[in-house]
Amino acid sequence: MKKTSSTDDATKPDRKTVERNRRIHMKGLCFKLASLIPDLHYFQPSRDMVSQQDKIDYATRYITQLRERIEKLKRRKEQVAGSLGNSSNMGIGSSLPIVDLRDLGSSIEVILISGLQKNFIYEVTCILQEEGAEVVSSSFYPVGDKIFHTIHAQAKISRIGVETSRVWQRLKELKN
Repeated sequence: MKKTSSTDDATKPDRKTVERNRRIHMKGLCFKLASLIPDLHYFQPSRDMVSQQDKIDYATRYITQLRERIEKLKRRKEQVAGSLGNSSNMGIGSSLPIVDLRDLGSSIEVILISGLQKNFIYEVTCILQEEGAEVVSSSFYPVGDKIFHTIHAQAKISRIGVETSRVWQRLKELKN
């Protein structure tokens, strides 16, 4: 058998210290995981009352839900891209822009599909602002010769709101 020297024993921490450090590290990781999960504190009166196992279980369910949502959105994206690919082959591509308005209560979502040659995003933004809405976010995604825009807006003055029927009428006039 090989004997260790006393200098090796002094530098190597004992098992008790190693285990304590591991537990502290795991506790920190669990706390960080719990802080990344939204609405965890709404399910229990206090975060301290939720066990680490419950936090991990909730995180697992949350990640699974996010994966399912991503898959659903990917399928929806493929369907939209496929239907637009078919419509442009049938000569419907000249009917751009395509505008859809969704009233979400306190906010409005405008989905705009335009061509590369003529971009209507400026006109849509002006219409929303003129009708009392404030653009909160806007994103776009190019697919082939089309650009998909999504605009989220909310009323500048919540008591007054936004007349969505008037906004819809003005957006329909963009096609003409």
